Amino acid sequence: MRSISLHLRRALAVLGLAGIAAAAPLHAAETWPDRPVRLIVPYPAGGGVDFAARLIASDLSKQTGQNFIVENRTGAAGTIGAQAVVQSTADGNTVLFASPAEVLVSRIAGQKTSYDAGKDLQPVTLAGETPLAVVVNPAVPARTLAELVALARKDPSAISYGTPGTGSTMQFAGEALNLAAGIKMLHVPYRGAAPAIADLLGNQIPVAIVGVPPLVAHHKSGKLRILAVTGSQRIAALPDVPTVAQELGVADYRYTNRFGVYVPGNTPAAVGDRLAALIHASVHRDAIKAQLAEQGVEPIGNTTPEFVRFLAGEKARYETVQRKSGIQMD
Repeated sequence: MRSISLHLRRALAVLGLAGIAAAAPLHAAETWPDRPVRLIVPYPAGGGVDFAARLIASDLSKQTGQNFIVENRTGAAGTIGAQAVVQSTADGNTVLFASPAEVLVSRIAGQKTSYDAGKDLQPVTLAGETPLAVVVNPAVPARTLAELVALARKDPSAISYGTPGTGSTMQFAGEALNLAAGIKMLHVPYRGAAPAIADLLGNQIPVAIVGVPPLVAHHKSGKLRILAVTGSQRIAALPDVPTVAQELGVADYRYTNRFGVYVPGNTPAAVGDRLAALIHASVHRDAIKAQLAEQGVEPIGNTTPEFVRFLAGEKARYETVQRKSGIQMD
């Protein structure tokens, strides 16, 4: 039997994830995958996570000779998709491809779920990340983030911002922006990025905070205007767009749409290790990297211990924003 290392066990305990540390036969990875694998994306098609999931799934199918099939299971701020994975057999054939929000934010923001994400979802790897974008309809009289902030300060009720949902990474980015700039933009939750972008294009909302990939073409065509990205640096896909940190002078402002991979708790560790290795190979393949880069996605593909440590840091950061802003799921 193969047991998880002591340092990882301690890291898991910090997150309340100790239940995932069950040992697993090494031979499990030798035959996996032996049938089609479902990649559950808990958001509608068309968003940044969905884009990355489909690109990676296609490459995983080529690597393994088995079909990796993306299924969009939406609703309840991503928890319906997460629940589908939790309730599946712990054999690696049902995988959650989602923002860490589905593992962390639901607990931080008080959402009631039928499962314990800390015990019932086993982290595998962080496949990649892309900055979010603060984007406006061209009718908004702001060509910079500073000008948008000035509008919000002048009339606090005039500016609302759409996101893919309550408790999403995007809402946390928006509330962190409110806190950093001393403004009170009103949050408007949608059921995914696609409907938020549709309403932004139709000028039903003035501002949105969503992932970069579905916005690039709209920005370049002039249909939308990206004022800032939320990562730590500018991105190749949008070299002329500054970061929120640069615009506001807030060095520690950094929010990205991350693509985490999880399997049901008690999935054999060897299967998780093989999946992590396959995803690492996929996202660092030149052809895949180029397609990801076109949409502003940075490949990562880290190890499970690295991903667990990352989750611990994110949990502390999100808890601070939740406490100051009062974000609640229920």
